[in-house]
Amino acid sequence: SAIPNTSTTVHFEPNWSGVPMDSKIHDITESVDGVIGVHNIGTYKTKDGVFADLHVTVDSRINLSEAHKISEIIEDHISKKIPEIMHATIHLEPFVKVPKDFNLTDIATENRIKEILSTYSQVRKIGRIVSLRFGRILRIDIDCSFDGNLSIEDVHDITSEIEHAIRIEIKNSVITIHPEPI
Repeated sequence: SAIPNTSTTVHFEPNWSGVPMDSKIHDITESVDGVIGVHNIGTYKTKDGVFADLHVTVDSRINLSEAHKISEIIEDHISKKIPEIMHATIHLEPFVKVPKDFNLTDIATENRIKEILSTYSQVRKIGRIVSLRFGRILRIDIDCSFDGNLSIEDVHDITSEIEHAIRIEIKNSVITIHPEPI
């Protein structure tokens, strides 16, 4: 009030001593100009230090050089604010808007995915398959069941293999498989 024609903004910063590292990374990343979203944050402690990886969505219309500059700023902010992180690997993704009139049912795609899944004996039951087209990117979510006694490592390897097989057949696809026990 002592300075005319001014307003004051007070920005509170938390005491980060008790905040989980993933939450710190999320907050740091979201504060960077050009970041639309952040997800899939992981941190890993090794004998050499802590490493992080995260997925960052940016405007789909910018080029790789512009997007990479954003990732460099994120890496710089993370290293300054969380010095125990040795390196952060950033997976850049284009942000796509949900069209107003998208089709939830693509029978041809669903049938091809079922054919691919049927070649894997470990898949015991095929559940929901949802394919959504966002511009040139096809987002595919799949629920399928496996023997509940399989190790999560084995299930991860199988689902990664299936995702790769689908990407070979269906170009520009982003696949997420949700495994369930049977």
